Amino acid sequence: MGDFGEGSYGWSWEENKQFEMALAVVDEDDPDRWGVVASMVGGNKSAEDVRKHYGILLEDLQRIESGKLDHALVGEESESLLQVDCPQPCSWTEEDHKMLLQMNIS
Repeated sequence: MGDFGEGSYGWSWEENKQFEMALAVVDEDDPDRWGVVASMVGGNKSAEDVRKHYGILLEDLQRIESGKLDHALVGEESESLLQVDCPQPCSWTEEDHKMLLQMNIS
């Protein structure tokens, strides 16, 4: 699962997960928000990288909310489409909590 989605934007699944958690805990009004988020993501992501990634996230959310993005995915082993039903938002998981603890966020 480590390479999920990495081809599109150069972000691994783990980096995206850390990015999402960092966004949840870093104040939007923090003048160094993107620098703090970048340090929480780790790796070689700069403040500008995370700011741009946030912009991409917002664009994706707008497409989803407007109905312009289909929730169908192409299956790796077949040409058929897989339907992904998302009736509710995802809940915070134990894995999310462990990752948050590893990032030393309280």
